[in-house]
Amino acid sequence: MKKLLLIALILIAGCAKKPTKTLTIYTALESEQYPIYLESFEKAHPEIKIEVVRNSTGVITAKLLAEKENPQADLVWGTAATSLMILKQAGMLEPYKPAGIERVDPLFRDGDSVPSWVGIDAFMTAFVCNTVELKRLNLPEPKSYNDLLNPVYKGQIIMPNPASSGTGYLFVSAILQLKGDSLGWEYLEKLHENVAVYSHSGSKPAKLAGAGEYPIGISFCNSGITQKAKGDPVSVVFPTEGSGWEMEVSGLIKKVEIKPEAKLFLDWAISNEAITEVAKNFGIVTVDVGAKPIEGYPADPKKQLVKNDFDWSAKNRDAILAEWSKRYDGKSEEK
Repeated sequence: MKKLLLIALILIAGCAKKPTKTLTIYTALESEQYPIYLESFEKAHPEIKIEVVRNSTGVITAKLLAEKENPQADLVWGTAATSLMILKQAGMLEPYKPAGIERVDPLFRDGDSVPSWVGIDAFMTAFVCNTVELKRLNLPEPKSYNDLLNPVYKGQIIMPNPASSGTGYLFVSAILQLKGDSLGWEYLEKLHENVAVYSHSGSKPAKLAGAGEYPIGISFCNSGITQKAKGDPVSVVFPTEGSGWEMEVSGLIKKVEIKPEAKLFLDWAISNEAITEVAKNFGIVTVDVGAKPIEGYPADPKKQLVKNDFDWSAKNRDAILAEWSKRYDGKSEEK
């Protein structure tokens, strides 16, 4: 009898731990990072099964827009702010004020009293340069955007495709804002001559530069710092004019049934526990959790950020990408 009772208790305990609710989350967070972030939420809420759909920013944005009339995601977590601004303009986000919102730097959240999106981190562009390859090819290390136009770099640069990568778009957006429309496109035209290929991932240029396949990768700085920490012979160069930047933000998808668990998740996403994990990968997080500076970042990362008009960037995104694709898509890697 005691043995049967023990078996019954074990079965009951096992059933109690099985998820009884499901959340579908769309994200552009790096595939090697988000499972680690999720650990604390899943530990605290074993009753909630998390189904993650992960892809690059452009793909996630296109998928969400395509599903507008029949949304599949419950929320978006860690996707570019400009993408969520587009969703907001399309009426696809449900405003929600997460618990602890007052701790989030106002620079990194929607300005409405009840925000449609809230940031978790910010990331910026950098040049990831393979020092061994630069030396072998007798190439100088670029220090500025203008340096990248040097004809000696012809076919030696890899950068992300802005139509599929948020990192690619923030780079293009930064150039157009820094130089203006006419001079900005003139710059991109000259840069195109030196680009060997446009990747569909923002981190891939850093990885390939680290592997020595290309001497220079335009990427987001975190990827370059990661490759360097792994032992790749790379330097991470922050352009002298300032870095283009974006935020990874989260928001609630507007749908007939909005799950309480989705709001619970957004509360957790800006908690000290969650942001502390994010701060291990990003030198700029939206909540001050007293994190140690990440080696390889500028001493004051926020000062490296260019002035970024996110509203302009979001409103003009489709037109910019259409023009960019018409001009340069021929060098994009195959999907």
